[in-house]
Amino acid sequence: MLDQHNQNEETQHIESEEVEKKEGMERSPKPKKTFRGRGFLNTVGAGIIGSVLTLTVLPQTDYYQNLAQDSIEQSTHQGQTDTAADSGITPTTVSTAGSGDVASIVEDASQSIVGIVNYQQQNGMGGSQDAAAGTGSGVLFKKDGDSAFIITNNHVIEGASKIEVSLYDGEKTEGELIGADPLTDLAVVKIDGKYADNLLKVGDSSALRAGEQVIAIGNPLGLDLSRTVTQGIVSAVDRTIPVQTSEGESELNVIQTDAAINPGNSGGALLNTKGELIGINSAKISNSGVEGLGFAIPSKDFMPIVSEIIKTGKVERPYIGIGMKNLSDIPRSYLPNLPESVKSGVVIANVDPTSAAADAGIKEGDAITEMNGKSVENVSDLRRQLYGDLNVGDKIDLTIIREGKKMKVSLKLTSNAMMNG
Repeated sequence: MLDQHNQNEETQHIESEEVEKKEGMERSPKPKKTFRGRGFLNTVGAGIIGSVLTLTVLPQTDYYQNLAQDSIEQSTHQGQTDTAADSGITPTTVSTAGSGDVASIVEDASQSIVGIVNYQQQNGMGGSQDAAAGTGSGVLFKKDGDSAFIITNNHVIEGASKIEVSLYDGEKTEGELIGADPLTDLAVVKIDGKYADNLLKVGDSSALRAGEQVIAIGNPLGLDLSRTVTQGIVSAVDRTIPVQTSEGESELNVIQTDAAINPGNSGGALLNTKGELIGINSAKISNSGVEGLGFAIPSKDFMPIVSEIIKTGKVERPYIGIGMKNLSDIPRSYLPNLPESVKSGVVIANVDPTSAAADAGIKEGDAITEMNGKSVENVSDLRRQLYGDLNVGDKIDLTIIREGKKMKVSLKLTSNAMMNG
């Protein structure tokens, strides 16, 4: 449009000169305007299909290869470091004081955000060696004596033979995994307390309301873009989303936000307007045509888990001793004796021979349809009832279908800590 407008001005100018000549008016010829060719914007497309946990996966390994990742075009840093004297611009000091000032919040909080590199052993011609398998983020939130503790996601450190922590000032140190909980996608890493000059204060996520402003800080697409800041609002509180974990299908209670969360942001911070940590960024949905659907684990949920991990190194839960699959996912031809009236439940895939389930006589192929009189819809529903309503030592009654017959089985819940030794 700009080029067309300038062309019209030139045409009008020529027509005006011709009119003036015809009228016998002598004027000095006006210089013609010269226009330079205009540049164009290079756009970089990056899409991630499906609902994914936001870990940046390095391409040289097969770690989390189900997370699709397009390449990102890095911009050169040359020409971006001109001083005020070189540019002829006199800098002005800007005050960042004041509660709720985003720049001040980010400046303070960024010093508590770390990068995490997951190293895994790989076999090569020279033997077994550690190789970087993926990167994520973490948050320094607690110091106890000579140790400092970092919250991150389980999927960021899962399978790691070595954990490297990249600090705010660029220094790197090795981290020690204290414990992890795949079902809530949380983990705690310990480093030397001398690196923890800045800790992020944990706020109360239960006070959040939809529409409140939030800030996300993390390392999207790797450490080259470390401590990237995005801002948005709380889209919803207390959302429940299904996730696939190393211990099977689970559900997470999350904060939904439209602040941009990308691969590598996993384990990063979601802050309120006071600069308090109210969420750990964990997942996003980026189906084609879907934008602004990011999720974070709220502080009211992660604090009890990480506190237990720091205290005991694990999370204790009631344990039945069975592997399960959703009944709806299994073709009916594999369940020939199951009544047609049974539409939901879970099918036992395997039984721990040392568990309460084995002692109670539960067998592979049994279908659980009720627990303590409540219907069981699927694996996530059974786990929700088991972990939300019951404790280690409680007695439960299971309604199962075996060879087309309904029967009840009773057992006493043990602890998953016994299974983990």
